Amino acid sequence: MSQPINYVAPVFPTPAGTQHNDGMTLRDYFAAAALEKASRGSDRNADEIAKRAFYIADAMLKAREVKP
Repeated sequence: MSQPINYVAPVFPTPAGTQHNDGMTLRDYFAAAALEKASRGSDRNADEIAKRAFYIADAMLKAREVKP
């Protein structure tokens, strides 16, 4: 049975009793969080904004690897 049109799926779905998550990746989450910053300078088109958001996300992931 299909879901109603107004059904909102969870962002981080994890079926009960499983150890994996097939939802949004940490990179996707960081990119979404970076969208506001990436879209500043309204002359950018959607492709440029998306690329910039993932560039920022990749930098955030790399920064996590650095040990203080």
